[in-house]
Amino acid sequence: MTGRTPRSVCPICLNPIPAVHETREGETFLVKTCPEHGTFRTVVWRGGPDFMSWSRPKVPSLPKRPATRVEHGCPLDCGLCEAHRQHTCTAVLEVTWRCDLGCPVCFASSGKAAPPDPSVAEFESLLQSVESASGHCNLQLSGGEPTVRDDLPDLIGMAKNKGFPFVQLNTNGLRLGREEGYARRLAHAGLDSVFLQFDGTEDAIYETLRGRPLFKDKLAAIDALADAGVGVVLVPTVMPGVNDHNLGAILQLASERSPAVRGVHFQPVSYFGRHPASPTDAQRITLPEVMRKLERQSNGAVREVDFLPPGCEHSHCSFHANYMVNEEGGLTKLSAKGGCGCESQPAAKGADKAKAFVKRQWAAPENRLPMASNACEDDLDRFLARAATHTLAVSAMAFQDAWTLDLERLKGCCIHIVAPDGRLIPFCAYNLTSMDGETLYRGKCHASSCS
Repeated sequence: MTGRTPRSVCPICLNPIPAVHETREGETFLVKTCPEHGTFRTVVWRGGPDFMSWSRPKVPSLPKRPATRVEHGCPLDCGLCEAHRQHTCTAVLEVTWRCDLGCPVCFASSGKAAPPDPSVAEFESLLQSVESASGHCNLQLSGGEPTVRDDLPDLIGMAKNKGFPFVQLNTNGLRLGREEGYARRLAHAGLDSVFLQFDGTEDAIYETLRGRPLFKDKLAAIDALADAGVGVVLVPTVMPGVNDHNLGAILQLASERSPAVRGVHFQPVSYFGRHPASPTDAQRITLPEVMRKLERQSNGAVREVDFLPPGCEHSHCSFHANYMVNEEGGLTKLSAKGGCGCESQPAAKGADKAKAFVKRQWAAPENRLPMASNACEDDLDRFLARAATHTLAVSAMAFQDAWTLDLERLKGCCIHIVAPDGRLIPFCAYNLTSMDGETLYRGKCHASSCS
């Protein structure tokens, strides 16, 4: 058993309860008992690196302007509350709850019965809320599927005009790949980067996770964004038995599409919505398993030891490594110096380094004139020229659900959803659902009030 005693929530009633981490034979479980609904035991970490050795202490960085006071305790006072330990690195603003897909796996539970989109005036007010609470942090426009809004270029332009330096779009990519000139319109409006839903290189994967074959659509979206000069980050949801065999192929495709593709950000599946029976441990994949699969499936092009804990969010939430794609398509590990910042440090420093890294890495590389080839050019010159454009960030983030939620991790969250009432709420708290689908925040926060 580890030395840290966390708190969590009951997956049935969502009430905060004590919990412990138990490590047995290399597997770490979160174990908790609700006085009313019994004991729950869920795997959160399998194999090396050791669960405790991955921890990185940080000096907390409190929110610039807390919106709520601590009254009931985490996770019931989000806003951000005055006890939150990390200021905003990325603010996620949902511009619609409509979607042109009906994925079985969806954070937002988007569907046909979606409420009306936020108006332009409401969107502007939400931008003001973010600026007041967190300054000009990185901004991600999400949904639903944001591209169903025909005025999306106007929203991007408004965000840029108000001083947000990095605006990213979270999208399934269908409209980007199918509508001629659409990616260029978004680029002209100021879009820096696209978080592209990209679950694999096989249509069978998309048929399972998204309900239809979409691989050609995904490639078309990458081509359109490359032509428009917008950086692309591939974002696979990793589900055991569905696409965990395909991680190396995704990485290979990313290398082949460099420098248009700036990174791959793996997201192990988490369980939101209605789940009358608890997901089994066989239905889960943990961060160390993703690291090992990447090493095996890439034939050692990336290695488990390459990956480092984050400097911004809680250490057990993610990993990252940075590579240069060489001229033969291989990967060369780059020094962590100047990256996201993984050393023990104040949380504010880690967040600032992470924001700067994301802006620098996930946007398309600036146009640079190629170095003239001459007899004086050496290997270092060529390396530096290549590394200036052909870098690839490989990372993963394990979002928490009602079974895996660790409130210490939640308090260190730096990815905050902008609720319709303007409050900033940690991503995993906003999307949290009980086994019967009841939410704490999503669908309950309105522009006029929050129940």
